[in-house]
Amino acid sequence: MAKKSKKQQQSGGTPATVALTAAGTPFTTHAYEHDPAHPSYGDEAAEAMGVSPDRVFKTLVADVDGELTVAVVPVAGQLDLKALATAVGGKRAAMADPAAAERTTGYVRGGISPLGQRKKLRTVLDESAKAHDTICVSAGRRGLEVELAPADLAQLTSAVLAPIGRV
Repeated sequence: MAKKSKKQQQSGGTPATVALTAAGTPFTTHAYEHDPAHPSYGDEAAEAMGVSPDRVFKTLVADVDGELTVAVVPVAGQLDLKALATAVGGKRAAMADPAAAERTTGYVRGGISPLGQRKKLRTVLDESAKAHDTICVSAGRRGLEVELAPADLAQLTSAVLAPIGRV
């Protein structure tokens, strides 16, 4: 991973926020105190920010036919692995090994962002994102979320929009 500049370190920038800034994409960051004892990173973020869980999206890394793929779904639901595989023209999907996900994205579990990853992975955004003016996704570390328009997220990640979430 590229070393952070002194300015990035001072401003608390992450590769995700740096990528958004470099692209000129409007976004807002939301920081909160992460509780390591909380059972769900996504629910914790929604509660801490006072945002509906259907507007807070979690970033999951799955293995689709041997290729790591990013799935971005509302924290209020779950990832439908079969729908994810279908969305990318694959046959079988399973959750990726957490160590492989961290190594490939450059982020730690609970802080994986769909933006600014070490290696750009295929990305699928749940189509429910289109129902919102803005959504929140991890900004690249636990306790930091970024709010942006779903269309901007899709464009920056070259995401396919598909019904991959289920309640």
